[in-house]
Amino acid sequence: MIRLNLLVVVLSLLLALPRPVSAEATPVPTTSIGSIQRLAAFPSVHVPARDVDVWLPPGYSEKTKYAVLYMQDGQMLFDAGITWNKQEWQADEIAARLMAEGKVRPFIIVGVHNGGPRRHVEYFPQKPFEALPGDFRAQLLAMNRNPQQVLFNGDVASDAYLKFLAEELKPYIDTHFSVKTDAAHTAVMGSSMGGLISLYAISEYPQVFGAAACLSTHWPGIFSVEGNPIPQAFFDYMQAALPDPATHRIYFDHGTGTLDALYPPLQARADAVMRARGYTASGWQTRRFEGAEHSEKAWSERLDIPLQFLFPAE
Repeated sequence: MIRLNLLVVVLSLLLALPRPVSAEATPVPTTSIGSIQRLAAFPSVHVPARDVDVWLPPGYSEKTKYAVLYMQDGQMLFDAGITWNKQEWQADEIAARLMAEGKVRPFIIVGVHNGGPRRHVEYFPQKPFEALPGDFRAQLLAMNRNPQQVLFNGDVASDAYLKFLAEELKPYIDTHFSVKTDAAHTAVMGSSMGGLISLYAISEYPQVFGAAACLSTHWPGIFSVEGNPIPQAFFDYMQAALPDPATHRIYFDHGTGTLDALYPPLQARADAVMRARGYTASGWQTRRFEGAEHSEKAWSERLDIPLQFLFPAE
């Protein structure tokens, strides 16, 4: 069986993954600036329905065409008063400030709630998973996140999740909000497992997403590194499937504290793939934040950096 480092497991249970949402509707976030339009229980033929929160910046107008940022773990973005750990990305305050300062082009945020207990099966990139040895895949699917909860709540379904984003949610956003619909003005962002699925999204749907930001990307896929073939499966996938660096832009970062302490050597291997695929500073950044931990608080403290990378002022 897969060997787990006890300390990393404890840290991951405390910090790595947002807790599953309840069966009840999540309260609509209260924002400090701008406004939220809740798309309650947005339906899909590919994945279970979920809430989607669309943040509109101050002064949102139908006379303006906005870029669009699709963010994973949407229930963690705007209001610490309703999140499980009382932390948030402060995405509304930071985005509004950058727009007011003229540091980014105008954009809206589409906060897509995660699937609760289905988060891991929807965020784990499917093609790299299917490239793993069959006996290892079986071990993964039998793994527990903690004694009361399995890690993979069913078969990996990230391809279905991306179909939901690209083929159902995006067309709705394009027709119900005043936005630019081309890939050059459409980006995707996430942290931890959300970083993995954001990288997978731009690779599988380069015609939809022109840029991706992957914060504290969870390269191990589980909670141990030793004897774990998952990172190499991701890197092999990247080598084969990354989008054209002439037209697409990718941001990575990581801290060095708590679960992020696992990431520096793995990110270095990912960076080697990026260089081999022709990515340069004009379309790629990897940043290291010394001492930063694996939490919404840490991601909010540096969110201004990937936002300026994704949507530089025109």
